[in-house]
Amino acid sequence: MRTLPAPAQTHESEPPGRLRRDLCAAGVAALLVTASVLVGGHIQETSRTLFVNWPPLLASWRPHLGPGTPAAVLVAIVTVTHGPALAARLPWRALLPAAWGTAMTWILSLALVDGWDRGIAHRLTTRHEYLQVIDRFHDIPAALRDFTQHILLDSPDNWPAHIAGHPPAATLTFVLLDRIGLRGGGWAGMWCITVGATACVAVLVTIRALADEALARRAAPFLVLAPAAVWMGTSADAYFAAVAAWAVALLALAVTRGSLGWAGASGLLFGLTCYLSYGLTLVALIAAAVLVLGRHGVRERPALPAALLAGLAVVPTVFTLAGFDWWEAYHLLVTRYAQGAGGIRPYGYWVWANLACTVLVTGLATAAGLRRTGAVLVRRRTEPRAGVRLAFLVSAALLALLVADLSGMSKAETERIWLPFALWLLPAGAFLTRPRAWLTAQALLALLLNHLLFTGW
Repeated sequence: MRTLPAPAQTHESEPPGRLRRDLCAAGVAALLVTASVLVGGHIQETSRTLFVNWPPLLASWRPHLGPGTPAAVLVAIVTVTHGPALAARLPWRALLPAAWGTAMTWILSLALVDGWDRGIAHRLTTRHEYLQVIDRFHDIPAALRDFTQHILLDSPDNWPAHIAGHPPAATLTFVLLDRIGLRGGGWAGMWCITVGATACVAVLVTIRALADEALARRAAPFLVLAPAAVWMGTSADAYFAAVAAWAVALLALAVTRGSLGWAGASGLLFGLTCYLSYGLTLVALIAAAVLVLGRHGVRERPALPAALLAGLAVVPTVFTLAGFDWWEAYHLLVTRYAQGAGGIRPYGYWVWANLACTVLVTGLATAAGLRRTGAVLVRRRTEPRAGVRLAFLVSAALLALLVADLSGMSKAETERIWLPFALWLLPAGAFLTRPRAWLTAQALLALLLNHLLFTGW
């Protein structure tokens, strides 16, 4: 595939108007966040209907330092100063583990700003979380058969919020970790951090397969140093994001290499994704973009869709035979959502404040990158093919996020719930010039959020 020329690194070679438009896009994103803070603060103070302490985030104002602070600052400095150059020069096989290791260090160091107990070990043991119900899964088949009987708030022994809000594969993950001896919040937290950090590798693999390697290399520092790391350590949604990302990555490899094995494995992970979170069915929009971009490979190997569907059927079949009805559970969840805070939180605020949350998760660099993404699509006939293909992929992720937003089933807490979509917006940074300046903005945002607020759920 045609490689996009390396971006200019100096102000003189960059058209002034383009840079000004980037800064305007970042400024508009910053204004959106400011408006959501001010309006949300007023609503919460007067009506108490937002159910968050620091709108639009589920967080509390708590300036603090912690044991992870020095490491987080060091990772930020090294990645900003050396990340773009290393991403351009490292052999591809070395770049992927380097990206994983750096992303994991960044996530872990930010989590440790709150200390080991509060930042990691305690996160998945609170009253809303998965580890609260481990003992109720001593008989897994029976628990699956009765799962839907405990979703509604007025049902006997109703599930805590996160268990009721997700299909049982999410909870079963932590049940199985407990069964093999990895018990407690510390192991659960490190599972989410370790697996979640691989999501950036999956996105890089996808970009290289569908666009080109040069663009993947440019995107790497933005994926590694994402403000999203604040919520990836420790949240089960980081684990969900990684599973979804690898499903997309394997599909990209399948259509570009004509591999039935990769197609089947992709389908298997897509099936698992749908049983980790109901909302992640929208990842199908990103998968559809992959199929469009890889349509020539599908034409050359018509059996690929069949292999994908065969893999996709495995997890739903297993859970259905075990007695869990996905559709029944989803409809009960909609009722449960209306019974709780979701039924009170005002849609008119959250439908745009959720987007402000996304700005905080993805950073101002992504806002500027999305402006360039749109420009590439508008000028697609004159733009390099690889750039257009990446812009199309990023736009599919943005579409999935917007559909989730309009659905009204994610009012608040989208800073973690939408991690699986937000990660696919970060590669828009590959279109930016002056990467070190934009990476500095990303790192400062993450450090400020993590040191000024305590994020919990």
